[in-house]
Amino acid sequence: MNPEEPSRADAAPILVVDGLRKVYSSPTGDDVEAVRNLTFTVPTGQLVCIVGPSGAGKTTLLKCIAGLLPPTSGRLELQGTAIVGPPKTMAVVFQEYGRSLFPWMSVEANVELPLKTARVPKAERRQRVAEALEAVGLSHAASKYPWQLSGGMQQRVAIARAVAYRPQVLLMDEPFAAVDAQTRADLEDLIRRIWKTLGVTILFVTHDIDESVYLAERVIVLTSSPTVVLDDVTIDLPAERDQITTRSAERFGVLRTRIWEEIQRAKTMTGAMADIGSGR
Repeated sequence: MNPEEPSRADAAPILVVDGLRKVYSSPTGDDVEAVRNLTFTVPTGQLVCIVGPSGAGKTTLLKCIAGLLPPTSGRLELQGTAIVGPPKTMAVVFQEYGRSLFPWMSVEANVELPLKTARVPKAERRQRVAEALEAVGLSHAASKYPWQLSGGMQQRVAIARAVAYRPQVLLMDEPFAAVDAQTRADLEDLIRRIWKTLGVTILFVTHDIDESVYLAERVIVLTSSPTVVLDDVTIDLPAERDQITTRSAERFGVLRTRIWEEIQRAKTMTGAMADIGSGR
């Protein structure tokens, strides 16, 4: 627990993942079990990072939670209600942000689009869009088009669109993987700032160990496919973080090493092996 923040341990979970299993069926009968018996909960307002080896089922997990992919079995709940389709109180930001933006629409129009779909009144839409663009530092680019912006700025547009929707839960699937190191650092700080300002619950998938430690209050480590939770690490760093001081802190190095070692172990451990190891 961060000493500067109240504990969330007693908070009712906003998200429940219980015994989630996902099997991809094949016409040839060669079914692939991607996720096996995945179980964890997320308290309201927490920022959680998900890490694991390549192919560990991280994206599959997020798509199931987002209601974009039906699970084979298990229970998914948002605020006590079963997730059977895309929840109205949830927003998703994917890695391929360029494909999610319409190049013929202005930045402002791209951010406004989900609000139009939700039939938010026009005056409120304009206010939300303006606030979201200001939050991500793009007020000056409202009339520009995505193709006129850098990759980092395009990702800010995608984040602004999610923020304008005012979700209770924000899912992010390796959203900074395609940008340069400096832009990535700026976007990490942007996410923490938005998280604190809006009080939104964030589930953030990343392959970058340092990023997970810097961003999160908690890091969940997954095994190789078929996937289960291998470790659940509390990130007990100060609430106020910056790229230089935080990353050079001794505790940051300890946490980074622990998660790195767990991921190395995860590369050779499937869900089936974890089950055997735990006696299940």
